[in-house]
Amino acid sequence: MKKFFIRLNYTKGFNVLKKGFWLENQVAIAVLGICSSLAITNKVENAIAMGLGVTFVVMASSALIALIRNFIPSQVRMVTYMVIISSFVIIVQMFLKAYFPSLANQLGAYVGLIITNCIVMGRAEAFAVKNPVKYALVDGFASGMGYMIVLLAASTIREVLAFGTFLNIPVMGEGWVPWTIMALAPGGFFVISLFVWFIRDRQQYVEGGN
Repeated sequence: MKKFFIRLNYTKGFNVLKKGFWLENQVAIAVLGICSSLAITNKVENAIAMGLGVTFVVMASSALIALIRNFIPSQVRMVTYMVIISSFVIIVQMFLKAYFPSLANQLGAYVGLIITNCIVMGRAEAFAVKNPVKYALVDGFASGMGYMIVLLAASTIREVLAFGTFLNIPVMGEGWVPWTIMALAPGGFFVISLFVWFIRDRQQYVEGGN
């Protein structure tokens, strides 16, 4: 572990983190993982579980792919990615069902659909297969947490407006009238669209020096 940090180029590592969190945010900039973002951000607990699950899968799969990248024939690389990714997704599914069964039921099929999440496959093809394990881990962490940040922001707004709660704790008082639309996919589309607009606008503002 000590050698890992000594050999890590901190400038490159920081740039990878910055891209994953901000410059190339997987939801706001790359527009990936939108289906799960719309479906599970009606509750903060769902967003936390999905965000951590995707982060684990993308980090673990990227690290393994980077480790064996020189041994993967180009003709079967996509199949190899799918086998590796699906193995880690099964681990996440089994963990949730064993320790958080009610949460696993709420997320339903969306945990299994991490296999088809373009964020995971995209980082494998765009980064992990071309870089050492240490940077693949950093990239996986940044991409997963960038995704999770958007989920948390969107789910906070949606849960408060739709149910008057935060992490199932009432925060709006008894007189609160729920915004039903916020519990549905159209509400998620509206909120996430606002975050996409905000992040892209801030990037243009910073780049323009205004």
